[in-house]
Amino acid sequence: MQGALKEQGSGEGTAIEVRVESISQLFDTLDPFPFPQRDLDKEAEEYIVGWARELPRAQKLTIRIHLPHEETHSKDAIALPIAFDRYFTYRAEMLGRDLNELFRIGRRALLVGVTALTVCLMLSQFLIGMFGENTLVQIVAESLIIVGWVANWKPIEIFLYDWWPISRRCSLYRRLAVAKVELQPY
Repeated sequence: MQGALKEQGSGEGTAIEVRVESISQLFDTLDPFPFPQRDLDKEAEEYIVGWARELPRAQKLTIRIHLPHEETHSKDAIALPIAFDRYFTYRAEMLGRDLNELFRIGRRALLVGVTALTVCLMLSQFLIGMFGENTLVQIVAESLIIVGWVANWKPIEIFLYDWWPISRRCSLYRRLAVAKVELQPY
């Protein structure tokens, strides 16, 4: 499989150019499902997604497949837009589920973190009230407060940073699912 990126005029969007000898090169040959339900080959997916990631988000995408003339009118060639749409829609749904799972983990981690922080703050206050404000008690009390905040590190990381890449990739797959697929004989 060979490919190139080609930018079109302003209204036409951007084309991702892929050259293959046969449509079967685009799909996983080990996948037992019939053609339109087959997964894309990992290399083909990485190539298409890699180029799409480089393109402006506001532009519509076109996936232009260059293939031998005799392949352009085959049953598989006609089903190619449906196969791409199905595959990228499925991948977007999977990433959506991954994002939901990440948020579920984040909520649980937040519950654990807030509970740990509350317990640590209460223990800190209890130690200061029980033993006074000598240096050793202050060190232990401050350490407990730090432990409480560290327990919130993971939920903070999830809700502030971890979800962005998954959400961006999900949007990219949605864009690819609705991309225009063109066949270009050579």
